[in-house]
Amino acid sequence: MIQRLASAYALGLAAASFLAVCSAEAGWPERPIHIIVPFPAGSAADTVSRQIGSRLAEKLGQPVVVDNREGASGAIGTAKLASSEADGYTIGMTTTTPLVTVPLLNKDAGYKVDDFAPIAMIGYSPFVLVIHPSVPAKTIEDYIALAKAKPGSLSYSSDGDASLARLGAELFASMTGIELTQIPYKSSTQAVIDLLAGRIDSQFGILTTTQRYIQNGQLRALGVTTLQRLPEFPDLPTIAESGLPGYEVTLWMAMVAPAQTPQSVVDRLSTEINHIVAQDEVKKALHDQAIVADPRGPDEVRAAIQKDLKKWTDLTSSQTWTAKVPPR
Repeated sequence: MIQRLASAYALGLAAASFLAVCSAEAGWPERPIHIIVPFPAGSAADTVSRQIGSRLAEKLGQPVVVDNREGASGAIGTAKLASSEADGYTIGMTTTTPLVTVPLLNKDAGYKVDDFAPIAMIGYSPFVLVIHPSVPAKTIEDYIALAKAKPGSLSYSSDGDASLARLGAELFASMTGIELTQIPYKSSTQAVIDLLAGRIDSQFGILTTTQRYIQNGQLRALGVTTLQRLPEFPDLPTIAESGLPGYEVTLWMAMVAPAQTPQSVVDRLSTEINHIVAQDEVKKALHDQAIVADPRGPDEVRAAIQKDLKKWTDLTSSQTWTAKVPPR
């Protein structure tokens, strides 16, 4: 009899808990939502988050607050998001670097990929291999030949060992059998200043920081890292079509939540954010940040994560990988 009463009591507690969760989900959102951005104010991720946040607030009927938690290649803010309550009131903007490459290369990052629930893909930024005009190369083939003739003589900039600027260069080197010398910087903006001055030779640079210098002739572009050519530079070949089939490096941007966030909340956020990103004015705002709008749902975000995990795991576990563990 006592055992039956205990079982009934346990079932009652479980049912009450379930009903409480369902009730909370049904009423969501009932208070402000915070978007953690692991990059500084004024960055592309910050600008995009504010564009989306203001429109999301209108659709949900609650304020949406952007919370910048920059530092350690995005690891500080991303770790904060991972430890937040999984109730739909704290979500985060992320990119390939803090979500995938940082925890892959730094086991002490404070989080792992499985700590997050994908919500929506926002878009992606292409990279461009650019060189200082003094470097005697006009094409990708010239650049490779120059590097092979003088191993280690060509330098390139990175903004951290876990950055795609570094990984893209290492992937390029591994696929071509060349040796390049990394010059680390704190940001791509600082790196491009030295590139313009000729203090470094090349950069696998994000289009945001290199586009105007390519257009005014201060930098020479050799190839883009996407599988398709860019509308801005229709005559600029892809690296893949320049003798490296399959070479692709893009920095995607997505919205995620702490793992275990209720699926109904994730689905609602995904639907609303995808509708927002599909708006012409938002596409333009993304384009102004050199981001190609690419609204997609949780499954597609998850697939992009797994694709990049495999690519960068294969690279960093190869015998040619010599990168240091990036610090927190």
